[in-house]
Amino acid sequence: MRIVESILTSEGAGAEVQRLFPLRAGRMNHDPFVLWDHFLLEKGMGFPTHPHRGFEAITYIFEGSMEHKDNLGNHSRVYAKGAQRFTAGSGLEHSEMPDENQRTTGIQLWINLPQRLKTLDADYQQVDADSIPEQHSEGVIVRTIVGNGSPLRLHTPVRYLDVSLDKGMEFNEVIPEGYQGLVYLVDGLLQCDNNEVNPASAIYIEQGDKHIKVTAKQDSRFMLCIGAPHHEPIHQWGPFVD
Repeated sequence: MRIVESILTSEGAGAEVQRLFPLRAGRMNHDPFVLWDHFLLEKGMGFPTHPHRGFEAITYIFEGSMEHKDNLGNHSRVYAKGAQRFTAGSGLEHSEMPDENQRTTGIQLWINLPQRLKTLDADYQQVDADSIPEQHSEGVIVRTIVGNGSPLRLHTPVRYLDVSLDKGMEFNEVIPEGYQGLVYLVDGLLQCDNNEVNPASAIYIEQGDKHIKVTAKQDSRFMLCIGAPHHEPIHQWGPFVD
């Protein structure tokens, strides 16, 4: 495992994101994941109509809301603790614009499609907050965005969690054989082995890692995202992953 910091990056129409990847300085992706952006959007910022192909994306909202429109005829708004997923497949045009009256924050994640599925018809799914499973135990809240009990569906095996830990609590996760991914700290302070992890930083989980354990040094919120790599060349530029 290794710890990496995100980079503040301009995107869309005046938007700023904390980006883990893709970055030109050698950190392009983490198979099967090809983009990780922690977005912070104020009034007037957003992502006007633009094209995509070759991957799936999940937008998960922390606060505020996001309006989605696409050329398939979908028009909806997702609110805090909800998610929307689109499968770009052979091609899609869409926009994502935040609430005009308050700040909107969250994570956008892109998951590569295997070559055999690159020509899928485009598709869209909205999953509201009350449909995302949430488990509570002493000092721990786990919301399953993708995985057991969640209605959100992908074409790649993925486990994607939103985890809140009270100070002093631990979180342990067994990593399925061959999976890789990351833990991204949204707020707080985590301890992993002998390393401290600060907000907007991630612990990279590599193939061969069998489990991960983190301890909250402060009240903390983080995302765990792991998946099965496709082990195929990734040809990624701008909004396309071919």
